[in-house]
Amino acid sequence: MIHVRLRQSVALATGALLAACLSFAAPASASTLTAAKAQVQTPLVVNARWAGHPTYDRIVIDLQGSGPAVTVTPVPQLVYDGSGKPVPLPGKHFLEIRLHPAAAHDDAGRNVYQGPKLQKINLSKLKGIALTGDYEGYVTFGAAFDTLPYYRAFPLHSPERFVVDIAH
Repeated sequence: MIHVRLRQSVALATGALLAACLSFAAPASASTLTAAKAQVQTPLVVNARWAGHPTYDRIVIDLQGSGPAVTVTPVPQLVYDGSGKPVPLPGKHFLEIRLHPAAAHDDAGRNVYQGPKLQKINLSKLKGIALTGDYEGYVTFGAAFDTLPYYRAFPLHSPERFVVDIAH
């Protein structure tokens, strides 16, 4: 009889402990998630522009909100995100500029990006730029060059923007 009661007590204590642990692991309520999402604003990509200078060409991506993480990667070709179709820009060398988290549209799905979607350019190094993606928190640009680009990439503030300088 004592042995049965001991097992029952252990089972009840184990169940209570398990229930307590699960309550800590339970997901936050929807209202908590909505409040957290409202506080975190996704940076918006609103424009892209370029200019030629005596010793370098410059690409500037204008942002609204805080600056996202940005990667600049040499790639063998430019493709549109999602479809994988090639981007019709002239050049033999390409850079992919990827911003995350970022969007080129607002929460209602309206486009906020005012820059070019595909632009051929005839600067000393830069031969073209394209918006290649705006999907699931990533905004991607492609830049085209005739020769291997030697570049420096960095953020600037007040106003927020991201810069890629390509040496001549």
